[in-house]
Order: sequence, then structure tokens, then C-alpha cells
Amino acid sequence: MRILHLLALCLLSLLAQAQPKYWIVLKDKDPSQRPSLSPTTLERRAVQGLPVDDTDLPLSTTYLHQLQQAGVAPICQSRWLNAVSAALSPEQQKQVGGLPFVKEIIPIDRNIVIQSTRFDLARPMLAPVMTQIQAPEFSRAGLTGRLVQIGVIDAGFFGADSASALRHIFERNGVRVVRDYVNPQRTQNKLFRTLETMSDFHGTEVLAAIAGHDPNENVQYGLATDATFYLARTDQGNREYRGEEDNWIAAMEWMDSLGVRLINTSLGYAKGFSDPKENYEPKQMDGQTSLISRAAQMAADKKGILIIVSAGNEGDDKTWRIISTPADAEGVLAVGATNARLWNRIGYSSIGPEFLPYLKPNVSCFSLYGTSLSAPVITGFAACLMQANPRLTNRQLIDIIQKSSHLYPYGNNFVGYGVPQASRALSLAKGQPLPETARTVKAQGKTFTLPVQHTESVISVYRKKDAICVISQETLKPVNGKITLKRSGDEKFTTVDLKKEVIEVVWE
Repeated sequence: MRILHLLALCLLSLLAQAQPKYWIVLKDKDPSQRPSLSPTTLERRAVQGLPVDDTDLPLSTTYLHQLQQAGVAPICQSRWLNAVSAALSPEQQKQVGGLPFVKEIIPIDRNIVIQSTRFDLARPMLAPVMTQIQAPEFSRAGLTGRLVQIGVIDAGFFGADSASALRHIFERNGVRVVRDYVNPQRTQNKLFRTLETMSDFHGTEVLAAIAGHDPNENVQYGLATDATFYLARTDQGNREYRGEEDNWIAAMEWMDSLGVRLINTSLGYAKGFSDPKENYEPKQMDGQTSLISRAAQMAADKKGILIIVSAGNEGDDKTWRIISTPADAEGVLAVGATNARLWNRIGYSSIGPEFLPYLKPNVSCFSLYGTSLSAPVITGFAACLMQANPRLTNRQLIDIIQKSSHLYPYGNNFVGYGVPQASRALSLAKGQPLPETARTVKAQGKTFTLPVQHTESVISVYRKKDAICVISQETLKPVNGKITLKRSGDEKFTTVDLKKEVIEVVWE
């Protein structure tokens, strides 16, 4: 009898996994309940002038009980969205939709993109980006992310506690709490030492790009070597496309409750459902359609959290090309990827949709192995700024990082404002003025000769049909200290990238 009972439970579990997941959005909350927020979170909100509101209240226990009575087993709860996730059969979906306290039922995206490939942590593959972003400037200022709490939401952290590049973090107990939302029964040790799929390496790579340092190889991988970390595994799978959107939102709310102000996530939703009728379309990367972007925007607007997210690796995919969600949310810092030498867009890096009223990606930096590894570099960059000036808000940090970038203010939808520069960011964080490194020139006709001061053999240029949208990026060779620009039919602006200076040519 006991064996039959266990078999029945296993069968029910398999059936539940086979059923699609949905968000069950509830109509209201019980105002008599109190928010469960740490003193650190309450203090951080007060400093930023952000009130505790109904999005911080827990879900109604009465509604949760009635859902359980209806045979619904909630998987994750979101106080921000006032919703629970659950696997529902068609019959259950119809039954739950008829409950008076249910506002709507929304399918959960099944597909998520893990935006990099595995690399060997013992090799200095991230070293070039440290030079590009001027990492020594932070070192000279004694900035290592000390006293900064960083949340990492990812697919797995296998081997993190034994990787030589991360040993310094674990030796000082720098990883405070770990949660596995995919398999909640797993202990921290099992999370680090049990390999379920190859994607379990991904979070380890990301953590190294935020804070890695290998004294044996004398290689610095990341900037925030002294930060404190909270890790959440929210995704599993052995395919490129996989998704657990509800776990991602639950992890973000958990980190908020602990007072974490800086979160890196190198996961992105792109191509949508396996059922073509429910597929995401590129036009839906608008910062408002997906629930994951709505939650990210809420984190930015109401919780004061700086979310740094990979722009996506679909730049070479002719059926998609643009950023994934939640990189499309206006309030997050979306990071693309550049070439090491030219600082222009590397081919795989996703571009910003032309229909967005704001710039995406926000910034970019070098990564040979996906935007999964460019986003954490900028997360370490942000952590150093937070150490330099702990009172900076998430909005102020985004503003500083953008203004410190080498193309500012002439950003574009290929690389955003370009590569952040530590020297400029530190000056901005201290309220100091920056030297002028940008200028505009006007051009007439079809050809324009521009004098340039540049020591390299080629110069990157962006041909744009408006102030943001790129027609093409190209390289030109200077001849006798000049380059010749030949205007294309739709070209209205041309950005000339000299790294230490940026020139915006306006065609009249």
C-alpha cells in the first residue's frame, strides 16, 4: 500500500509538471496584514524617500486558503504582483477563473535564454574588459564593493565554492544566503556540488565576472571583490531556451525583503512559448507586456533597486535581433557587448527596438562569451560607486554610469552610451565636473571631410537615421589625420567614435 501511495504521488507530480503554469492575479489584499520587511529594507526605503505601500503586503491568507480548497497548489507567491503561480489543467483554469477574488489568469513564459557559454575560470578571458572600463581607477581609490550587498539571480552556481577565482569570497563568508527556487529541498552544499545540467555553471561564471580574482594567475575578473552576496537559482534545464519566470520574481522580492539594493540577472526571455499561438513577438519587448518587466520596473520605481541585466544574444538572429525582457524595462540598466579593440557592437549582442521611447541597451562593454558576462562587469562597476557614495539612488547610479560612458551623450540602439569609464564615474559620484569630450559638427551635401586626432588605424562610426537608431556600424581608416564620410540616403546623424572623444555629425 505504501509503495502504491508513493507511486501515486510521483504520478501526480509528473502530471503537475506537464501542465502549463499560470499567474493567478488576485483582486485585492487584506490591509490588516503587515509587510514582512527587514529593518535594513525599511531603512533603505526611508533614505530614498520610498514609502512602504500595498505592494509590500503579503497575499490574502483567505484567498490562498480558498485556492487550496479548489485543488490549486501555489508554486510561488508575488506580493508585488498580488499573484500566485500554479500549474493548472484546462478544467482548473476555467474553475479558478470563475472565483470572485481572481482578477485574471496569465500564462507564464516557458522560455528563457541563458546568455553565455561556459568558460574556464582559470584562464584570463575577462581581463581585456578590466582595461576597457579603467578598473585600476577603482583600485587606486580603494573601491572593491566593500559593504555592498549584491543579489545574483541565475541558473546555477555549481563549483562556486571551489573555484580558485572565487575562493577569496568564500574564505571570508562573503556568500551569506543561497536559495534554490527550482529545488527548494537542496542544501547550499548540494547546490554548489551537484550538477543537474550544464546550465548550473552559468551563475558561477557570472559571479566570477562580478567579483572574481585569481591570485595564482594574477588575474582580476571582476570589480566587487569585497562585496557580500545573496544567490538565487531560479532556472534549470539542458536546453538553450528554458524558463521559470515566477521563480525569478520570487527571488527578486526575497532579496528586496533583505535590503539588497543591487541585483544582477543574466537571464532573459525572448522567443516565448512553445505554442506558436502564445509566442512573444518582438513588438512586445516594450517594457510593459511581460510580467517580468513589470516586476523589474516596480523594483526600480517603488523599491529603489538597481537591476543590471543582460541585453541578450540575439543580435545575429534575423528573426529577432532585439533585446529580451526584462532588459526592455525602462528602469533597469541593460548591458550589451562590444569588441575588445574597437568598442563597437559585437555581432551577437542584441540591439534596442526602434519603437522604444527610451534608449536600450543603456551601456555596453567587452565580452567574448555573451552579454551574460558583460552585465556582471557593470554590476561590479556599480558596486564600487555604491561604496564610494552609499547615498546614491538607483536612478542616480544609472545616470552616472551612462554619463561616464565614452559615447555620452550620443548614444545609440547598438551599444547604448558605450563603455563606462571609471575615472569619469568617480568624478560624477563626487559631484565634480567632467572635461568636454563630446562635440557636434554640421555637414552639408553628400560628402564631408572631418579632421580627427586618433592614434589607431581604424575608427568606428555609426550611421543613424535619427538621433538613436543605427542604420549600420562601420570602420574607416584616417588618412593624413582626416576621415571622409559619405552620406547614405537615410542618414541624418553620424557618430564618430574616437574613444577619448566623440563627434556627432549632423547632416543638413
